[in-house]
Amino acid sequence: MANLFGREVELARIARFLESVRQGGDVRIVRGGTGIGKSALLIAAADMAGADGFQVLRASGSQFEAEVGYSLLNQLLLPVYPEIQHMPPAMRDALNVALGFGPGPAPGSLLVGNAALLLLTTIAQRAPVLLILDDMQWIDRPSAVVIGFIARRVQGSPVGVIAASRTGTESFLDRRGLTEAVVQPLSREAATELVQDRFPTMEPRTRQRLLDLAQGNPLALVELPATLSDSPEHPAEQSGVVPLSDQLQAAFARRVAGLPDSTRLLLLLATFEGSGDVRALRDLTDLTDLAAAERAGLVRVDDVTGLMSVRHPLLQSAIVAMSTHEERRNAHLVIAAGLRDDPERRAWHLAAAAAGPDESVAAQLEDASQRVVQRGDALAAVAALVRAAELSVTVQDRARRLAKAAYLGAEAGGATDATALLADAGVNGLTSAGSLHAAGAAALLMINGDGDVHTAHRLLAGAIETGDHGWQADDPALDEALHTLLLLSWYAGDDHHWDVFRRALARLDPRPNPLLSVLSRTLSDPVRTGAATLPELETLLATLTDEQDLTRVMRIGTASAYVDRLGDNREHSWRLVRQGREGGAPRRQMIALLHLCLDDYLTGRWDESERLAEEALSVGTANGLPFLTWHFLYDKAIIAAGRGRADEAFGLADEITHWALPRGVASAAAMAHHPRVLAAMADGDFEAAYRHATAISPAGTLPPYVTVSTWVMFDLIEAALRTGRTTEARTHAEAMRTARVAGLSSRMSLIQHGVDALVLDSADAEARLEMSLRDPATDRWLFEASRIRLAFAERLRRRRNFTAARAHLTAARDGFAAMRAEPWLTRTLSELRATGYRPAAAERSSVALTAQELEIAGLAAGGLTNKQIADRLHLSHRTVGAHLYRVFPKLGISSRAGLRDALAAVSRATPPGSGTDGAKDSPVPD
Repeated sequence: MANLFGREVELARIARFLESVRQGGDVRIVRGGTGIGKSALLIAAADMAGADGFQVLRASGSQFEAEVGYSLLNQLLLPVYPEIQHMPPAMRDALNVALGFGPGPAPGSLLVGNAALLLLTTIAQRAPVLLILDDMQWIDRPSAVVIGFIARRVQGSPVGVIAASRTGTESFLDRRGLTEAVVQPLSREAATELVQDRFPTMEPRTRQRLLDLAQGNPLALVELPATLSDSPEHPAEQSGVVPLSDQLQAAFARRVAGLPDSTRLLLLLATFEGSGDVRALRDLTDLTDLAAAERAGLVRVDDVTGLMSVRHPLLQSAIVAMSTHEERRNAHLVIAAGLRDDPERRAWHLAAAAAGPDESVAAQLEDASQRVVQRGDALAAVAALVRAAELSVTVQDRARRLAKAAYLGAEAGGATDATALLADAGVNGLTSAGSLHAAGAAALLMINGDGDVHTAHRLLAGAIETGDHGWQADDPALDEALHTLLLLSWYAGDDHHWDVFRRALARLDPRPNPLLSVLSRTLSDPVRTGAATLPELETLLATLTDEQDLTRVMRIGTASAYVDRLGDNREHSWRLVRQGREGGAPRRQMIALLHLCLDDYLTGRWDESERLAEEALSVGTANGLPFLTWHFLYDKAIIAAGRGRADEAFGLADEITHWALPRGVASAAAMAHHPRVLAAMADGDFEAAYRHATAISPAGTLPPYVTVSTWVMFDLIEAALRTGRTTEARTHAEAMRTARVAGLSSRMSLIQHGVDALVLDSADAEARLEMSLRDPATDRWLFEASRIRLAFAERLRRRRNFTAARAHLTAARDGFAAMRAEPWLTRTLSELRATGYRPAAAERSSVALTAQELEIAGLAAGGLTNKQIADRLHLSHRTVGAHLYRVFPKLGISSRAGLRDALAAVSRATPPGSGTDGAKDSPVPD
């Protein structure tokens, strides 16, 4: 039986129905719209019945045989023709004549009905019988009479009837008072599963459009992809007009064919207008002719809202398919004339009506594309530019618009074939703006393929430096080119590439726009120029709430990343992610996911960070954006390192390095050392940690263009101290003070005070750290604060200041436990025990273990290994380990050795019968 997505309820009802038939007969009439899946359910019922030992007899009504008496009964009973010949003569002859198997006078319908019923009940003595009847709206009248006769008399015999009929139609069977069941459209989730199963490589944007159009109709979900374009839906087609396959067109066109021409043309106008607002339609034309469509049940007008709804969106496609070229053109012109206050939609309707090149319409479409890209729909903007290019009068304008479309497509990523657009634009006749867009597109395509950053940078810088654009700061093409050049300079990460960018920036007249200016300082050298830039960045952040240009939202997030202002961008990053999930530009979605992942790492939301990194990798793979994936390998690596999965962290770091070095992506190669630093620190290999930290930032040096250097400052100094490199630790701390990194953010202030407390060994430095740790702003930086508390408490314990040490260690313990930073948690608990800390029984019992945690802990306390526990409880050994990692911090212990005593204390402190919280943990997947 084929997999029917989202039909679990219906299949369960069929199973119950078959049981009811077996117990003594039952009947169902199944109704549903065209293509809703009635036939698929009938097939499933036949398969289930056949597997359960039923005799299944099937027939289907036909509109070409609706006037042929007993034609459906002939289909139904033909498989049991031999059985008819063993019936009593009168009954046998009646069926033979009625079904056309022999001559004789026409029998009465009552006799035929009794004969058919006798036949079926006789067969049912050997095995239950199921009659399956499809398309009952086309059943012939004599067959309907007999089927109705049988349906009302099956009680007491194991005979069942399932008859399917299309909603909105009538058959002779409808008057029999039979029980009905209505087949509903698939849910959004089930429709998504069906599409992913049938079309696993479909682009996300196309999939969303298909789901919107089909509205849960399985036939549409399966048939539409053959004709549905990957290009974005034009505003002139917002009603969901798409080409239909032959099967779909036949299914939906029948509903339209009987309408008067005037009504059909009115529906064509309403289809292109798209809003469904009858007041808007009334402004365009007289609505008298709408009545015929309302009476036919094809449209419905809500008297309260004044909105017209169509029975199914694909009816509109059928309306368009049945129209002529001139009818469609005139409809678009009528609508355009009424859209003086909506230039974007007006441009698209004029473009749809254009019979050839038209520079006026092309210019309107180009203007519309700019508004579209600002609100985040880059792919729709590409479509507008491509159509504008088609309508362009001159070769130069055509090439310029195609080059601009290629740049937007390359910048957005996704389904748009930017390479083909760039090739179509060519190089002849390109204006300065077109050359900049072409160079920007070529650079982005190069780095996203097998090209290297140096070549892409040289190509784009050459176009910028040799262009005749006049270096006007408000030139949109030049501004976009400089934003791309800035990113390429960051990827390259050296003086030469940044010098080229700065020279270009200095030539702007009068000065760069605020966003480009801020980005050029927070992204290139945040240690030296970030703090002074913060007031300008704060001004930009204040605009985010009302900002409609989603590219600016993304770039403000990038400007915030290395000065620790990503928290101010979170809700706006989520806006970009949601738009991407709904089919928006995938590159913008991935950058927003990156911003969330980085902020999650710093603030301890490590579970979310790992989930979002996986989502981003999937988006990159699905949309052909391999260049961006290294960011998320990096994110996965630092989380793996923090959680003690050293092999995974080193493996991911090596993968980044092997990818980055041949392509000249020095920033990625530098950042790959960060997870190596963390993994080595977690393992207690401080020599390796120091080596990797100084590969990013040599001791005493804060290199420009290496933004990750601020993320390893504390690691470098702690590793230096633990390996006896006191001088190097102090030199690096002094370099940080000289650069005034504490002015960058509350995080950097915390780190500066943390390293000062370690290297200066003074009461003043420790007092500043204590004050910093009490600052509420510090609570945000969960990982850094927990690390610094642990290192500081270790020093306090060695001085035998146990009370102060325990206060910091308990806070660090809670932080590491929340992040599941296991290596750090183990060290913290060990330090706590060294201070003489023993959790009270009441404290232990307050951290309620789940039932499964308690069971696993008890088995572990009894000496069983993780594998033995896993075998006993039918779990994986990794699941057992994960549960124990959660149990240890709850009980205030760090290893199995303390389990027995801790569990005994919990038992003594827990009142009889109170148990744990009673929650059940689902096994963690392997």
